Amino acid sequence: MNPLRLRVFVLFAAVSAAVFIRLGIWQLSRRHERRAHNAVIAGRIRETERDAGALPLNDTAGIRFRRVRISGTPDYDHELILAARSHKGAPGVNLLTPVRLVGRDTAVLVNRGWVYAADGATIDEQKFRENDSAFVGFADVFPSPTGASYTGKPTVLARLGADVAARAIPYPIARFYVVALGDS
Repeated sequence: MNPLRLRVFVLFAAVSAAVFIRLGIWQLSRRHERRAHNAVIAGRIRETERDAGALPLNDTAGIRFRRVRISGTPDYDHELILAARSHKGAPGVNLLTPVRLVGRDTAVLVNRGWVYAADGATIDEQKFRENDSAFVGFADVFPSPTGASYTGKPTVLARLGADVAARAIPYPIARFYVVALGDS
């Protein structure tokens, strides 16, 4: 074998080994970060429930994954549909219901969960109106400041965002929403 080719091969192997060792160290570092992040989330979800109406409705710092209870009047007339959501391979939607808080002009959106929809956007909303006025879940911030709704259907959302939700509801909404847990 040519000595130059051998040197190039050994150099390439040494550099490759160093790169792969560094990538392994980086992966272990990411694993520790992820575990710490997951521990924070698990701790917040295990906390005792807080009243969502007592939370600052326009300040989202530290609110993610806090366990909350929200009581008020669900406004089914202004319910939003988050379309094109799948569950175990089936098409469906998520129902986002504004809940009017007692003594406040601001409402909090409650993601009441997934519902089967053959086309991934259309359901009979009347079937899913419940008498519940209290929901238990965890708080989350809107995934994006901008969202998208379908043309001509402002209450059917393609992507959830604070702006598109605020445009579709005729009164102020909180800067966070609640994901209901369990059977609501």
